[in-house]
Amino acid sequence: MTPPDTPPPTTFLVRHGAMRFLGEFAPIAGVVAARGDTVVLRTDRGTEVGEVLCPATPRAVAALPDPTRGDLLRLATPADRDKLRQAHDRKPADHDAAARLIAAHRLPMQLVDVERLLGNERVVFYFLAEARVDFRELVKSMAREFHTRIELRQIGVRDEAKLLADYGDCGRPVCCNTHMAVMPPVSMRMAKLQKSTLDPTKISGRCGRLKCCLRFEQDVYEERQKELPPVGTRVLTAKGQGRVLHQELLARRLLVEFEDGRRLPVSADEVLTRL
Repeated sequence: MTPPDTPPPTTFLVRHGAMRFLGEFAPIAGVVAARGDTVVLRTDRGTEVGEVLCPATPRAVAALPDPTRGDLLRLATPADRDKLRQAHDRKPADHDAAARLIAAHRLPMQLVDVERLLGNERVVFYFLAEARVDFRELVKSMAREFHTRIELRQIGVRDEAKLLADYGDCGRPVCCNTHMAVMPPVSMRMAKLQKSTLDPTKISGRCGRLKCCLRFEQDVYEERQKELPPVGTRVLTAKGQGRVLHQELLARRLLVEFEDGRRLPVSADEVLTRL
Protein backbone atom coordinates (compact mmCIF):
# COMPACT_ATOMS: atom_id res chain seq x y z
CA MET A 1 0.00 0.00 0.00
CA THR A 2 1.46 3.34 -1.02
CA PRO A 3 1.62 5.80 1.90
CA PRO A 4 -0.17 9.09 1.36
CA ASP A 5 1.95 11.97 0.13
CA THR A 6 3.15 14.34 2.84
CA PRO A 7 1.36 17.66 2.42
CA PRO A 8 3.69 20.60 1.68
CA PRO A 9 4.41 23.02 4.55
CA THR A 10 1.92 25.86 4.82
CA THR A 11 4.58 28.37 5.92
CA PHE A 12 8.37 28.60 6.04
CA LEU A 13 10.96 30.21 8.28
CA VAL A 14 13.01 32.58 6.13
CA ARG A 15 16.08 34.71 6.90
CA HIS A 16 16.14 38.05 5.09
CA GLY A 17 17.61 41.54 5.06
CA ALA A 18 21.02 42.92 5.94
CA MET A 19 20.16 42.52 9.63
CA ARG A 20 19.25 38.87 8.99
CA PHE A 21 15.68 39.08 10.22
CA LEU A 22 13.88 35.80 10.85
CA GLY A 23 10.24 35.44 9.92
CA GLU A 24 7.34 33.20 8.96
CA PHE A 25 6.25 33.43 5.34
CA ALA A 26 3.34 31.83 3.51
CA PRO A 27 3.95 30.80 -0.11
CA ILE A 28 1.40 32.02 -2.60
CA ALA A 29 -0.50 29.40 -4.60
CA GLY A 30 1.73 27.04 -6.55
CA VAL A 31 5.07 28.08 -5.03
CA VAL A 32 7.14 25.15 -3.75
CA ALA A 33 10.30 25.90 -1.74
CA ALA A 34 12.91 23.88 0.15
CA ARG A 35 15.67 24.53 2.66
CA GLY A 36 18.44 26.69 1.21
CA ASP A 37 16.36 28.15 -1.62
CA THR A 38 16.77 31.83 -2.41
CA VAL A 39 13.28 33.31 -2.55
CA VAL A 40 11.56 36.64 -3.14
CA LEU A 41 9.38 37.89 -0.27
CA ARG A 42 6.77 40.56 0.34
CA THR A 43 7.45 42.06 3.80
CA ASP A 44 6.38 45.19 5.64
CA ARG A 45 9.49 46.85 4.18
CA GLY A 46 8.78 45.93 0.55
CA THR A 47 9.99 43.27 -1.89
CA GLU A 48 13.20 41.62 -0.78
CA VAL A 49 15.25 38.45 -1.04
CA GLY A 50 15.55 35.78 1.63
CA GLU A 51 16.84 32.27 2.31
CA VAL A 52 14.50 29.43 3.31
CA LEU A 53 15.64 27.78 6.55
CA CYS A 54 12.95 25.21 7.34
CA PRO A 55 9.20 24.60 7.55
CA ALA A 56 7.61 26.92 10.12
CA THR A 57 6.47 24.49 12.81
CA PRO A 58 4.75 25.99 15.89
CA ARG A 59 7.81 25.12 17.98
CA ALA A 60 10.19 26.83 15.55
CA VAL A 61 8.07 29.98 15.35
CA ALA A 62 7.74 30.12 19.16
CA ALA A 63 11.54 30.17 19.43
CA LEU A 64 11.75 33.47 17.51
CA PRO A 65 11.67 36.57 19.73
CA ASP A 66 9.98 38.90 17.22
CA PRO A 67 9.33 37.16 13.89
CA THR A 68 8.59 39.10 10.73
CA ARG A 69 5.74 37.92 8.53
CA GLY A 70 4.65 38.18 4.91
CA ASP A 71 4.28 36.30 1.65
CA LEU A 72 6.73 34.08 -0.19
CA LEU A 73 6.18 35.22 -3.77
CA ARG A 74 8.50 32.99 -5.81
CA LEU A 75 11.85 31.32 -6.12
CA ALA A 76 14.46 33.88 -7.12
CA THR A 77 14.78 34.08 -10.90
CA PRO A 78 17.90 34.98 -12.91
CA ALA A 79 16.40 38.45 -13.33
CA ASP A 80 16.02 38.76 -9.54
CA ARG A 81 19.64 37.73 -9.03
CA ASP A 82 20.76 40.31 -11.58
CA LYS A 83 18.86 43.04 -9.72
CA LEU A 84 20.43 41.87 -6.47
CA ARG A 85 23.91 42.11 -7.98
CA GLN A 86 23.15 45.55 -9.35
CA ALA A 87 22.02 46.72 -5.89
CA HIS A 88 25.23 45.33 -4.40
CA ASP A 89 27.33 47.09 -7.04
CA ARG A 90 25.58 50.38 -6.25
CA LYS A 91 26.36 50.21 -2.54
CA PRO A 92 29.66 52.17 -2.68
CA ALA A 93 28.01 54.98 -4.66
CA ASP A 94 24.97 54.97 -2.35
CA HIS A 95 27.26 55.05 0.69
CA ASP A 96 29.32 57.96 -0.67
CA ALA A 97 26.23 59.99 -1.57
CA ALA A 98 24.68 59.45 1.87
CA ALA A 99 27.94 60.28 3.66
CA ARG A 100 28.16 63.51 1.65
CA LEU A 101 24.64 64.53 2.69
CA ILE A 102 25.31 63.67 6.35
CA ALA A 103 28.41 65.88 6.27
CA ALA A 104 26.46 68.67 4.59
CA HIS A 105 23.88 68.61 7.37
CA ARG A 106 26.65 68.41 10.00
CA LEU A 107 24.99 65.56 11.89
CA PRO A 108 26.89 63.59 14.59
CA MET A 109 26.35 60.17 13.03
CA GLN A 110 28.58 57.56 11.43
CA LEU A 111 27.20 55.76 8.39
CA VAL A 112 27.79 52.00 8.66
CA ASP A 113 25.97 50.25 5.82
CA VAL A 114 23.42 50.68 3.04
CA GLU A 115 20.67 48.23 2.08
CA ARG A 116 18.64 48.68 -1.09
CA LEU A 117 15.58 46.41 -1.29
CA LEU A 118 15.06 44.24 -4.36
CA GLY A 119 11.91 46.10 -5.37
CA ASN A 120 13.62 49.46 -4.78
CA GLU A 121 10.70 50.51 -2.53
CA ARG A 122 13.18 51.90 -0.02
CA VAL A 123 16.84 52.30 0.84
CA VAL A 124 17.86 51.62 4.45
CA PHE A 125 20.86 53.43 5.95
CA TYR A 126 22.36 52.00 9.16
CA PHE A 127 24.30 54.41 11.35
CA LEU A 128 26.02 54.77 14.72
CA ALA A 129 25.47 57.75 17.01
CA GLU A 130 26.11 58.45 20.66
CA ALA A 131 22.69 60.06 21.15
CA ARG A 132 19.41 60.56 19.33
CA VAL A 133 19.80 62.42 16.05
CA ASP A 134 17.24 64.74 14.49
CA PHE A 135 17.57 63.64 10.87
CA ARG A 136 14.27 64.90 9.47
CA GLU A 137 15.91 67.36 7.09
CA LEU A 138 18.48 64.74 6.12
CA VAL A 139 15.71 62.33 5.12
CA LYS A 140 14.22 64.97 2.80
CA SER A 141 17.60 65.52 1.15
CA MET A 142 18.12 61.78 0.76
CA ALA A 143 14.67 61.31 -0.76
CA ARG A 144 15.54 63.91 -3.41
CA GLU A 145 18.90 62.22 -4.01
CA PHE A 146 17.72 58.61 -4.21
CA HIS A 147 14.14 59.08 -5.51
CA THR A 148 12.70 56.43 -3.21
CA ARG A 149 11.57 55.96 0.37
CA ILE A 150 14.36 56.44 2.93
CA GLU A 151 14.77 54.65 6.24
CA LEU A 152 17.47 55.67 8.73
CA ARG A 153 18.13 53.03 11.37
CA GLN A 154 20.32 53.72 14.41
CA ILE A 155 22.25 50.64 15.57
CA GLY A 156 24.78 49.70 18.25
CA VAL A 157 28.34 48.45 17.89
CA ARG A 158 27.24 44.81 18.15
CA ASP A 159 24.80 45.37 15.29
CA GLU A 160 27.66 46.94 13.33
CA ALA A 161 29.61 43.69 13.67
CA LYS A 162 26.50 41.78 12.60
CA LEU A 163 26.42 43.84 9.41
CA LEU A 164 30.12 44.01 8.55
CA ALA A 165 32.15 41.35 10.41
CA ASP A 166 33.18 38.15 8.70
CA TYR A 167 35.25 35.73 10.82
CA GLY A 168 36.03 35.54 14.52
CA ASP A 169 39.22 34.52 16.33
CA CYS A 170 38.01 30.91 16.23
CA GLY A 171 38.27 30.91 12.44
CA ARG A 172 34.52 30.51 11.94
CA PRO A 173 31.98 33.09 10.72
CA VAL A 174 30.94 35.37 13.57
CA CYS A 175 27.95 34.03 15.50
CA CYS A 176 25.98 37.28 15.29
CA ASN A 177 26.00 37.01 11.50
CA THR A 178 25.05 33.33 11.31
CA HIS A 179 22.81 31.52 13.81
CA MET A 180 22.08 34.09 16.54
CA ALA A 181 18.54 35.54 16.54
CA VAL A 182 19.12 37.85 19.55
CA MET A 183 22.15 39.43 21.17
CA PRO A 184 22.46 37.91 24.68
CA PRO A 185 23.87 39.93 27.59
CA VAL A 186 27.47 38.99 28.41
CA SER A 187 29.36 40.00 31.57
CA MET A 188 32.86 39.78 32.97
CA ARG A 189 31.45 37.55 35.73
CA MET A 190 30.89 34.88 33.08
CA ALA A 191 34.52 35.07 31.97
CA LYS A 192 35.69 34.74 35.59
CA LEU A 193 33.43 31.75 36.27
CA GLN A 194 34.64 30.00 33.13
CA LYS A 195 38.26 30.71 34.11
CA SER A 196 38.81 32.52 30.83
CA THR A 197 41.66 34.95 30.43
CA LEU A 198 40.64 38.42 31.57
CA ASP A 199 42.75 40.09 28.90
CA PRO A 200 40.19 42.31 27.08
CA THR A 201 41.99 41.85 23.76
CA LYS A 202 41.47 38.07 23.94
CA ILE A 203 37.87 37.89 25.18
CA SER A 204 36.47 40.69 23.02
CA GLY A 205 34.74 40.03 19.72
CA ARG A 206 34.85 41.95 16.45
CA CYS A 207 32.48 44.52 17.98
CA GLY A 208 34.91 45.29 20.81
CA ARG A 209 32.49 43.88 23.42
CA LEU A 210 32.78 40.61 25.32
CA LYS A 211 32.40 37.60 23.03
CA CYS A 212 28.88 36.21 22.76
CA CYS A 213 30.23 32.66 22.98
CA LEU A 214 30.92 33.26 26.69
CA ARG A 215 27.14 33.17 27.10
CA PHE A 216 26.65 29.87 25.29
CA GLU A 217 28.22 27.68 27.99
CA GLN A 218 27.29 29.81 31.00
CA ASP A 219 24.26 27.68 31.98
CA VAL A 220 26.43 24.55 32.17
CA TYR A 221 29.01 26.28 34.36
CA GLU A 222 26.31 27.58 36.70
CA GLU A 223 24.72 24.13 37.03
CA ARG A 224 28.09 22.52 37.81
CA GLN A 225 28.88 25.28 40.32
CA LYS A 226 25.66 24.49 42.22
CA GLU A 227 26.51 20.76 42.27
CA LEU A 228 29.97 21.22 43.80
CA PRO A 229 30.80 22.37 47.35
CA PRO A 230 31.85 26.05 47.29
CA VAL A 231 35.44 27.11 47.90
CA GLY A 232 36.10 27.20 51.66
CA THR A 233 33.63 24.41 52.47
CA ARG A 234 34.87 21.60 54.73
CA VAL A 235 34.16 18.17 53.26
CA LEU A 236 34.53 14.53 54.28
CA THR A 237 36.00 12.13 51.72
CA ALA A 238 37.42 8.62 51.80
CA LYS A 239 40.85 10.26 52.03
CA GLY A 240 39.90 12.21 55.13
CA GLN A 241 38.55 15.64 56.04
CA GLY A 242 39.65 18.80 54.31
CA ARG A 243 38.80 22.23 52.95
CA VAL A 244 37.91 23.00 49.33
CA LEU A 245 40.51 25.29 47.73
CA HIS A 246 39.41 25.24 44.10
CA GLN A 247 36.65 23.97 41.80
CA GLU A 248 37.18 22.42 38.35
CA LEU A 249 33.62 22.82 37.11
CA LEU A 250 33.65 20.97 33.79
CA ALA A 251 35.72 18.07 35.18
CA ARG A 252 33.54 18.00 38.37
CA ARG A 253 36.66 17.91 40.53
CA LEU A 254 37.81 19.75 43.64
CA LEU A 255 41.21 20.65 44.98
CA VAL A 256 41.06 19.78 48.67
CA GLU A 257 43.57 20.61 51.40
CA PHE A 258 43.48 17.84 54.01
CA GLU A 259 44.22 18.19 57.72
CA ASP A 260 47.70 16.69 57.30
CA GLY A 261 48.61 19.39 54.77
CA ARG A 262 48.13 17.33 51.62
CA ARG A 263 46.51 19.03 48.62
CA LEU A 264 44.86 16.50 46.33
CA PRO A 265 42.31 16.57 43.50
CA VAL A 266 39.05 14.89 44.51
CA SER A 267 36.19 13.87 42.24
CA ALA A 268 32.76 15.24 43.20
CA ASP A 269 31.57 11.62 43.57
CA GLU A 270 34.23 11.03 46.27
CA VAL A 271 32.75 13.69 48.57
CA LEU A 272 30.81 11.81 51.25
CA THR A 273 29.32 14.85 52.98
CA ARG A 274 29.79 18.51 53.61
CA LEU A 275 30.76 19.38 57.18
